[in-house]
Amino acid sequence: MADSDYESVLCVKPEVHVYRVPPRASNRGYRAAEWQLDQPSWSGRLRITSKGKMAFIKLEDKNSGELFAQAPVDQFPSIAVEGVTDSSRYFVIRVEDESGRRAFIGVGFVDRGDAFDFNVAIQDHFKWVKQQSELAKQAQNPDQGPKLDLGFKEGQTIKLNIAVRCFFWLVCCFHQVKLPRHSL
Repeated sequence: MADSDYESVLCVKPEVHVYRVPPRASNRGYRAAEWQLDQPSWSGRLRITSKGKMAFIKLEDKNSGELFAQAPVDQFPSIAVEGVTDSSRYFVIRVEDESGRRAFIGVGFVDRGDAFDFNVAIQDHFKWVKQQSELAKQAQNPDQGPKLDLGFKEGQTIKLNIAVRCFFWLVCCFHQVKLPRHSL
């Protein structure tokens, strides 16, 4: 089995709210204030998982774990996950069903720390993906890396200080020679 066959859990947040998102009127970005924040369409648990290079934002029932919606994320930042312009606790995600139909929904966290953890989990996953890609490229072309030249340049010198007294003392001790006190 390849590593990409394993699903890893990156983050679990026990309380998240889902909102209907009105169509974007312009390119100015989404605003959570337009979502009727006091009336979420759904509430449950959010889980971020990864499988290979893909991340998945899963919205699940708190009790049964039944999947409500899933948002596949293939890169970040991207249209799959966008922050809103007026709050750090709300995001717009693009959910997708098995048939490939897509919809944009708003996701909100009660706690700012949960929103921060959500954002960091996605960022960290894609940093890891980038590092793995760079390591794979280096493994294919090991000679293309930077060379480390430890040789002396022309005219370059080096000075070594060797303690001759200690060496002389050790030789005398080895041969059990008695030294006058002033020679140490």
